[in-house]
Amino acid sequence: MMSDLDQLYQDLILDHYKRPRNSGCLPHADRRAEGHNPLCGDHVTVFLKVRDNVVEEVTFQGSGCAISTASASMMTEILKGRTLEEAKRIFEKFHALVTGSAAEQDAGADLGKLEVFSSICRYPVRVKCATLAWHTFKAAAERQAAPVSTE
Repeated sequence: MMSDLDQLYQDLILDHYKRPRNSGCLPHADRRAEGHNPLCGDHVTVFLKVRDNVVEEVTFQGSGCAISTASASMMTEILKGRTLEEAKRIFEKFHALVTGSAAEQDAGADLGKLEVFSSICRYPVRVKCATLAWHTFKAAAERQAAPVSTE
């Protein structure tokens, strides 16, 4: 039987999957990167507008499973308005959360709604779905030319 918290988490992920925030091309982006998960076919392009080391705008475009799309949607919400250094720290905390390498008491610290992905570490194949947009964001922020692959 699903707990109320599990149901809430599932509902939040489904909401971001069905109605992704900040989805679409960003025509005046000054950074972008592409990412692909060959295992399941998820594909994402992340677009950034950075000014004075702050993420002014971030959008994504692509196709993927519910976990991948919801993660990308929620990522754009939490990273908009952050400095690139803050974004890097949030990426590291999120990655530790979904891979299960975060200390239990720190697992969701400062991640807000992203804590809904805390159970992903029990499904290793889904970790790549949850982190694809994040790795792609990092590549865009660092102006890496090569596409990101989860393999």
